[in-house]
Amino acid sequence: MKAAVYERYGPPEVVEIKDVPRPVPADDEVLIKTIAATVTSSDWRARTMIGPAGYGPIPRLAFGIFGPRRKILGTEMAGRIAAIGKDVTAFKSGDAVIAYPGFAMGCHAEYITIPASGKIIPKPQILTFPEAAALSFAGTSALHFLRTNGDVKPGETVLIIGASGALGTMGVQIAKYFGAHVTGVCSAAHLERVASIGADRVVDYTQTDITRSGETFDVVFDTAGALPLGKIRQLLRPAGRGVAAAGSLRDTITAPLWSRLRDQKFYAGVAAETVNDMHFLADLAQKGALKPVIDRVYPFDQITQAHAHVGSGHKAGNVVVEFAQA
Repeated sequence: MKAAVYERYGPPEVVEIKDVPRPVPADDEVLIKTIAATVTSSDWRARTMIGPAGYGPIPRLAFGIFGPRRKILGTEMAGRIAAIGKDVTAFKSGDAVIAYPGFAMGCHAEYITIPASGKIIPKPQILTFPEAAALSFAGTSALHFLRTNGDVKPGETVLIIGASGALGTMGVQIAKYFGAHVTGVCSAAHLERVASIGADRVVDYTQTDITRSGETFDVVFDTAGALPLGKIRQLLRPAGRGVAAAGSLRDTITAPLWSRLRDQKFYAGVAAETVNDMHFLADLAQKGALKPVIDRVYPFDQITQAHAHVGSGHKAGNVVVEFAQA
């Protein structure tokens, strides 16, 4: 089978399409034929070894000190079951599914295996395969950050910084579903798109510095690592909650300390990934309450260009690669 393989860290060109053995499902696994997969900020970080500020060489401890241990990137995908292990009863060949191996990666390949009891769910019929591929990574993160850390309640005000990105566009829709009044911050090029997915107000950060506006919010969700925790604190109401999805190492250490000393609560770190959250998001999508935003769809043989676009910092929503189907 064909897979996008990288054997060293570096620019998009380190990713090359090669022939690799097709995996065989174990007794409790399913084999999925990939139809679409995203190229995310997680793939960019794994390829470049550029972590949030202050982490330095720490990411290499997870991904490989001298080179990548997992040579096929891709955290999420959508496709069809091609084969099942003998103990699998929850799925059958031909089922359209979404799989989210997350840190295990491996989705940038024509086939992938995953435990049937793992992060795999039926694809909502309302979503295309590219849309379905983009549901899990940003969706589960936004849901965790806003529901668990942000504790968003109906009628509250939520500020989303980086509202046009994959995580931001999910955040806008999820915060609206929870009944919040949402202000999204992005560049001028993406104001209309952010408004179209439900933001009550959009702010062009090149024209307005929200940190100097004097406004405060119940929840501040920084999806892009744009503000240090101290700036987020200034934007919060007395009992507000600040969430830094791409916070620095200093923010990650500081957040729990500040949370103990103040009525305001802070979080900087990673999000939980659960199959229950995937089901929740799929249900929202099927009801028309949530739809992954797609920036560009590339054919799989242009995955290097997809990596370059993600690394440019100018994407709006998700970047997807689509596989040719026999």
